[in-house]
Amino acid sequence: MTHSTLKLNFLGAADTVTGSCCLLKHNSQRILIDCGLFQGPKAMRERNRRTFPTDPSTIDGVILTHAHLDHSGFLPRLVKEGFSGPIYCSKGTFDLVSVLLKDAAHLEEEFARYANETGYSSHKPAIPLFTRHDVDQVTPLLHPLDRHHWTNLSDSLSFRLLRAGHIPGASMVEVALAGEKPRRLVFSGDLGNDRLTTMKEPEPLPDCEVLILESTYGDRLQNRVDPQEELAAVIKDTYKNKGVLVVPAFAVGRSQEMIYLIKLLEDKGMIPSMPVVLDSPMAIEATKTFLAHPEDHSLDQTSSQTPLYPKKFETSITADDSMLHTMGDGPKIVISAAGMLSGGRILHHLKHRLPDETNTVLFTGYQAVGSKGRYLQENASSLGNIRIHGKEVSIEAKIITLDCLSSHQDYQDILEYLGRSAKKPKKIILNHGSEAAQLALAKRIQDAYGIDVSCAINRREYSLF
Repeated sequence: MTHSTLKLNFLGAADTVTGSCCLLKHNSQRILIDCGLFQGPKAMRERNRRTFPTDPSTIDGVILTHAHLDHSGFLPRLVKEGFSGPIYCSKGTFDLVSVLLKDAAHLEEEFARYANETGYSSHKPAIPLFTRHDVDQVTPLLHPLDRHHWTNLSDSLSFRLLRAGHIPGASMVEVALAGEKPRRLVFSGDLGNDRLTTMKEPEPLPDCEVLILESTYGDRLQNRVDPQEELAAVIKDTYKNKGVLVVPAFAVGRSQEMIYLIKLLEDKGMIPSMPVVLDSPMAIEATKTFLAHPEDHSLDQTSSQTPLYPKKFETSITADDSMLHTMGDGPKIVISAAGMLSGGRILHHLKHRLPDETNTVLFTGYQAVGSKGRYLQENASSLGNIRIHGKEVSIEAKIITLDCLSSHQDYQDILEYLGRSAKKPKKIILNHGSEAAQLALAKRIQDAYGIDVSCAINRREYSLF
């Protein structure tokens, strides 16, 4: 058998941390690894409206690393524009991706409706990027797979999924190319770290010639402090003031981590028991999925009690229930979405709670430049107000950030992860990071291990082997 060429083209997440999408080409085969939305500032989001770089009808299949929208969110548009092949993913991703896509479609429809009613958009009329009907066309194409099981894409090309430890279902993708000299290629996807209390660590990196590696924190070290002491202090202060602790949290991953941390603090007697409300339909569904996948989480399954929930845990499903919780008295904790205050129920909570100094807003995740979350972090004390639903809201509540809960590896984690591999990759291509993060991580890896490292360039085709 003669050796054939494997080529790779980065269609997203090459110059940024969003829009993950790689086109893998082998002979006549064309496979996408991830198919994500560009998120963030308007200039970045506008990339989603551009013509897709290759004809979707010519793509033979998609392999998802995980369900986050920056890795899966363009699928409805891809299908709408002609893709009809299989979408491979882990079982955890299968359970999560429809939930996230339906929520994203609902928001797209709502934003378009609001823009058309108010004339807010320059597009006349404003049209959603995709709809819930478009999401319904994606679901039949999803093919859930067991991890470690090899799936053939052709006579000479196959792949398998390995646990990545980032969120439930998150997986590395190992691609095997048969021939006189078999070769292996690995896509890391987003890699989790060993500081998460709820998630299992990534599996060891398999032997491979080429590694496509994320670099989200390639130029940063995360805070290594135990979050329990800091979180306990915030909760006890809110309880003493009979206030409400409002926690904007990502529905998948961060919400479950926060719920479990509160339970641990209760179990240790570090905080008083108080009502803990999860007010996000998507987070509620994501929590069910989380509990259904013990292959990914690290909670004790031997107890007859649910291993995740605090004593006074409750969920808020309907809009009416949510509005009641925005007005009820404290002390209590409300965890709601969206994590960067881009929309959703969290804004109603903030509108009611920010003007009261007995309350606290606790950020537990990264707040993008230009987001309302970043505005609150940077300007709360100096400006004293924020615009929500078209009205100015005064800021009297405490604004606190807990910055040690990232579900990504930082550069030290990545160096240690690579160091545990007896056989290092011959070549690493960094993606999913800013230019500064990629360059910094490339130098650190080269200095530590002498590996050939390059930074992904958008739309450049790479001949791998």
